[in-house]
Amino acid sequence: MTFVRVLLATLWVGAAASAAAESGSAPLELYQAKPIVTGTGEKNRQIGFALALEDVLVKVSGDPRLIGDPRVAELAKNAGSFVKEFHYRDRMEGIPIHDEQGSHDRPHDLTTIFYPEQVDALLAEVGSRTWTEERPTVTLILQVRNGDQTFVLSSDGERGIDMRDSLQSASVKVAIPVTVPSSVALGGLTEATLQAADQATLEKIAASSGGSYALVGSLVWSDEELGWIADWKIHFNGKPYAWQIRGVSFDDAFRNAIRGTAQVLSGNGNPD
Repeated sequence: MTFVRVLLATLWVGAAASAAAESGSAPLELYQAKPIVTGTGEKNRQIGFALALEDVLVKVSGDPRLIGDPRVAELAKNAGSFVKEFHYRDRMEGIPIHDEQGSHDRPHDLTTIFYPEQVDALLAEVGSRTWTEERPTVTLILQVRNGDQTFVLSSDGERGIDMRDSLQSASVKVAIPVTVPSSVALGGLTEATLQAADQATLEKIAASSGGSYALVGSLVWSDEELGWIADWKIHFNGKPYAWQIRGVSFDDAFRNAIRGTAQVLSGNGNPD
């Protein structure tokens, strides 16, 4: 079931990007975000708009360096003025209000859709640009080590189900379609053989899994760091790119992986 969800997300993002590339603009779906807010009041709505604007600027540009950028924070103060439409969905829909809780306390998804031309202009204002090219599918080839336990993540394996779900969420957030190889596509690849695998082998695995690029990763649990140490590498236009994040949850590690991949593929340089 997880593999189906990842595949559907990949097909949706890829189709949207393809249509946009033909028209010379970014896909309209990229100009919307869905932050979680408390209730439907004006104050929290404006907070949600600000969060959504940052998400959209990063997604449309492919540049995660905009996260936390003071210029973006300043623009976000007036995020509501760039909103074309919005709507709420009660995340506790169907659960009756109880005790002292009111509707203003309930978590809601705030789907926020921005005017594309205004977002494009804002990106230019902060020295960035709209990433209009079709977004290629990336295949993640990942080795995981936690103590004495090691495995290579596969789309049909019993281990790493939560990781695959987390990867899908990171993929949708940045609109980079990602697949995970099946055990057949991996061809018996192990942690040891993955470390020694050449680029041609990695690209063959990616291609057989529907990917144009191989994103190779390592997740190692560290008691000292109180979290995972994640290393990522990808080849793009004949050049290798590599980056690392330490002491994080695997959710944060996958967000770092996909944001870094977006940065590389969109031409925004090497991730920190």
